[in-house]
Amino acid sequence: MALQGTCRQIGEVAIIDFSGKITLGEGSATLRKTIREMADGGQKKIVLNLADVDYIDSSGIGELVSGFTTVRSAGGELKLLHLTKRVHDILQITRLFTVFDVQSDESSAVRSFK
Repeated sequence: MALQGTCRQIGEVAIIDFSGKITLGEGSATLRKTIREMADGGQKKIVLNLADVDYIDSSGIGELVSGFTTVRSAGGELKLLHLTKRVHDILQITRLFTVFDVQSDESSAVRSFK
């Protein structure tokens, strides 16, 4: 299944609900395009809801890191929400769990922005 992203706003926070696979090609390109559009549009508080992302490969991990860097360079924050066990395990193995602010519920994620 191709990656789909739907954006919604809660106050100043943009929540992007992704579903599908984040893999080399279309999936990672969709992730990159969505995050860059947000950052270029001046969005400083972004939450990626990955509850319906069932698979992520090394290219997808690279795009998450790239998106994190893009948003941080623009003076914003990028947080992850509702990781599936598989995505959680991959972030643990790659030690990226310490880089990303990972939240388990939406209201906490929205409140966690400074």
